[in-house]
Amino acid sequence: MKKIIIADDEHKILMSLEYSFKKNGYDVYIARDGTEVLEFLKTMTPEVILLDIMMPNLDGYSTLDIIRQDEKLKDTKVIFLSAKNNPRDIEKGLKMGADAYVTKPYSIKKLMQQIEEMF
Repeated sequence: MKKIIIADDEHKILMSLEYSFKKNGYDVYIARDGTEVLEFLKTMTPEVILLDIMMPNLDGYSTLDIIRQDEKLKDTKVIFLSAKNNPRDIEKGLKMGADAYVTKPYSIKKLMQQIEEMF
């Protein structure tokens, strides 16, 4: 079973994504900010991390930066899922090492399809 960490500070987004990914056979872990993502990464290596950018404590950019420095996470796919839809934000996220950048609002079906195509 593929493991996915979903990091977002919006409860409704977390609940809908958790339901959809569980329904599609994923082992889902929920984080409300970057520090919670890093806590999970101490004990597991997920296949996918869905990462919001604007979160409290540790934002998505800083979290991605830390993830990309960890050799054991080099095969983990990181996807930004953000309301920041300015082309400069998208370019920044991809240059920092995100495997994809999806803007809100989004289609869960398309998001799921995009992730499946990565493997």
